Order: sequence, then C-alpha cells, then structure tokens
Amino acid sequence: MNIEPSLETSLIRAVVISLFTWRRAATDDPVDDDERFGWWGDSYPTIADDRIGSRLWLLRRVKLTADTQRDAEFYAREALQWMLDDGQVLEVDVITERADSYRLNLQVILTVLTGARLKINSSQLWQVIYAV
Repeated sequence: MNIEPSLETSLIRAVVISLFTWRRAATDDPVDDDERFGWWGDSYPTIADDRIGSRLWLLRRVKLTADTQRDAEFYAREALQWMLDDGQVLEVDVITERADSYRLNLQVILTVLTGARLKINSSQLWQVIYAV
C-alpha cells in the first residue's frame, strides 16, 4: 500500500517537530545546569500534561551506552505518543541502531490508518534539511 504524498509530507513534518523540538526537562531529569529548556506554551496546555517535543536533547553530552540507547528509544516514543492518542496513526515503532561509539541511528516506522507503513530515518531528515 502507498501513502498519499501530502499525508506522507505531513507525517514526516510531524515527526521532525516531535523529535527535534526540545521538550521541557522533568524535575528529576539530569541537566547540566538549572536550564530545563522547552516551549513556554507547555506551561499552559489546553489538555492536561500535553507537551510538544522530545527529551532527546538530554542525551547530547552522555556516553553512548546500552542505557543511553534505551533512553533514546523511550524519549522518541514519548514524543510521538500524541500521534497514537490523536488517532493520526495506528502504530509507532522506534528502532535504534548503534553505528559506532559516537553515533546512534534512529528510525521511526508509522503505520497509518490504511495499514500502510512509512519508514522515517533520522539521517534522511538531516539530508533534506541540508539540501534546502
């Protein structure tokens, strides 16, 4: 099954915003300083606990270990959960692969309402941004 191009574009945009916008750190998250970042609008959500972005930014200065890989998967799933909650997709799969001691590849696979699957690789997203 194919996904309509406009839907595919919208889903990719939603994944980019969800993963690469910095969600405010939780009070128990390890941060380098007192800055918790995040979008100020999340302080006043129209839906309780509704937040934008991911906490992947918390991993920017940590050693790449199995725990870091699990945290990356958790943060990515957390950031994309809204797509399931809002009925935008049927399923969200997050797959990480350790490329070397400094790089973690992240892939998101969305199952849309028709049952078609859309694979989104984070490395492809950066290539698109660079090409613009």
